Amino acid sequence: MSFAVSADAYDRFMGRYSVPLASVFADFTGVASGNRVLDVGCGPGALTAELVTRLGDQQVAALDPSATFVEAVRARHPGVELHRSGAELLPLADDTFDAALAQLVVHFMNDPVKGLSEMRRVTKPGGVVAATVWDFDEGGSPLSLFWEAARSLDTGAPGEATLPGTRRGHLAMLLHEAGMGDVDEAVLSVTVEHHSFEDWWDPYELGVGPAGSYLSTLASPARHRLMERCHELLPTAPFVVTAVAWAARGSIPPR
Repeated sequence: MSFAVSADAYDRFMGRYSVPLASVFADFTGVASGNRVLDVGCGPGALTAELVTRLGDQQVAALDPSATFVEAVRARHPGVELHRSGAELLPLADDTFDAALAQLVVHFMNDPVKGLSEMRRVTKPGGVVAATVWDFDEGGSPLSLFWEAARSLDTGAPGEATLPGTRRGHLAMLLHEAGMGDVDEAVLSVTVEHHSFEDWWDPYELGVGPAGSYLSTLASPARHRLMERCHELLPTAPFVVTAVAWAARGSIPPR
């Protein structure tokens, strides 16, 4: 599995879904004008851009372990405070932010409870920690059809349904374990139109994330069979993909 890709590759593969998700996720978190907010695992900046629009760049900080993604966000949003870091050891002081948010990243943390605990540490008492992850377990992810097709041809295809936070209720459980109070949940969804099969398929060839990494391991005949199987399962173009994500938020108790 790899995120050692260009920002453009990630944007083409996941940005088509993560950009509209950022708006509904920000609504769910309740961030408001005057808040200072941290975007954990920012990638090339889908959520960062939404927060800058709502709050202004001086009110937003972001971090990611990928140097490529950090540089992309720096170029796109030069006023945002940026750090190259994983979630499990944040290079930030206690009680710094009104909210710490993680969009499409908890399932890739090495230790999700530790990562969420660090987000709690840097958030002020009374503030919010929130996360959202695609629904892989019940098939709502925008990548679920790809994995359905892959498993129909290869029973060893890994999928992403076993990753943390990808099943109903698990994000809330992780937030509780990380010490958050008043945890509540929501189901978020976005719709994205694809004008052709190639518009949907071609970004998988860019090697992004578990799906792209899996595809890159296949020899050409197997890749072609998987492409054809996806084509069979998808509606005739143009078609709309409805992408569903789990979301949970919790408040920071008094110290």
